[in-house]
Amino acid sequence: MFEFILMGMFAAALLACILLDTSILIALVFGLMIFSFYAAEQGNTPRKIFDMWKAGVHPVKPVLITLLLIGIITAYWRAAGVIPTIIFYTADFFSPTIILVATFWLCGLISTLIGTAFGTAATMGIICAAIAESLGVPLWLTGGAILSGCYLGDRCSPMSTSALLVATLTRTDIFRNLIGMVRTAIIPLILASALYLIAGIFFVGEGAAVVDAKEIFARAFEIRPSVLIPAILIVVLSLFRLRVQLMMCASILACAAVAIWIQGLEVMELLKIALLGYYPNDTELAEIMSGGGIISMANVVAIVCLSSCYAGIFQATGFLNRLQSLMISLGKKFSPFASIVVASIITSMISCNQTLAIMLTHQLCKKVEPRAEIFAIQIENSVVVISPLIPWSIASVIVLMPIVAPKISILAAWYLFLIPLCCLASRRVIK
Repeated sequence: MFEFILMGMFAAALLACILLDTSILIALVFGLMIFSFYAAEQGNTPRKIFDMWKAGVHPVKPVLITLLLIGIITAYWRAAGVIPTIIFYTADFFSPTIILVATFWLCGLISTLIGTAFGTAATMGIICAAIAESLGVPLWLTGGAILSGCYLGDRCSPMSTSALLVATLTRTDIFRNLIGMVRTAIIPLILASALYLIAGIFFVGEGAAVVDAKEIFARAFEIRPSVLIPAILIVVLSLFRLRVQLMMCASILACAAVAIWIQGLEVMELLKIALLGYYPNDTELAEIMSGGGIISMANVVAIVCLSSCYAGIFQATGFLNRLQSLMISLGKKFSPFASIVVASIITSMISCNQTLAIMLTHQLCKKVEPRAEIFAIQIENSVVVISPLIPWSIASVIVLMPIVAPKISILAAWYLFLIPLCCLASRRVIK
């Protein structure tokens, strides 16, 4: 009973931060304090509690390194003109009838390449939102398409920190997991694309002009196919199942070369961009292309570290044992995946962030599905896509915030709903 009281206090702190529009880190620090108090009440010394924190953080060290590399690569892809070039070559595909499905696919493409929903929302998401708005498409529909597209890649990109975290926790091969994720995404992808196409036909306004983002990029960057080498490198190297961090480092080096020899940037300027992000002097360009850098990932790194400390405490103290028993019972009565979905909803609502939700769901349900590879795909098909559907989760807030989309946009994130629903309907996740 005491465990549920502490969890309720933590949930209340999260809710208070959301209602007061303050940093969620305050609630996470509060949670660390009360859960550490729980561990102390069980007779653990401060030294042992600190060891629990370290035990929780240790499995996610690769994720923390990847987060820092993501900060650099998202800044470099801006500075080197990689993202502008992708947009430049794909902008002509936009039309009133296919704007939503194009938004879904383009955001999915970028998020698959860079592996981050947040970076995708701050780049391609803003561009697509501006174009869709000029065509008279309701912002809540555009927001839903962007949210779906952002997590299409976040779920199954070799550069995704969530995919890396799941592989780390389940001790499985990330590239083998990607195959299973692609298999289970085919039907949801087709259905979601059809829904966005239908919505685009019925909800598009008349007489609006498309915003010409190509003109902004053409005057700020040297646009040529060779600029796409850093993006192509990621795709090619992923076929060889190279370590994610090595692939990103290769792309970063390629970006640096493109930025220096094609875009004309200085070495010292690139070092500054790696740390602080890319912020161009051009006002119009700055509105749609600013961001990235190691400093931009500081908040996310702090959230991951604090969340990981919780996982260490919960694991060592058996804090979740009662809830874990309930999940095992649900798994036997219905199906393992149904149990994991229920756990995912609970953990996503309580944790307020995708990382902790993944870690808690893993702890609660690892005995529900003992086969590691199947369990990894089940986590990807549940908590990874359910977390962005929670209105107060940073997984959705940070994606919708750059485009000023309402929270009701979540209802139009059809791909995220279809992934777990199709898996539940088929009663299988992967052969």
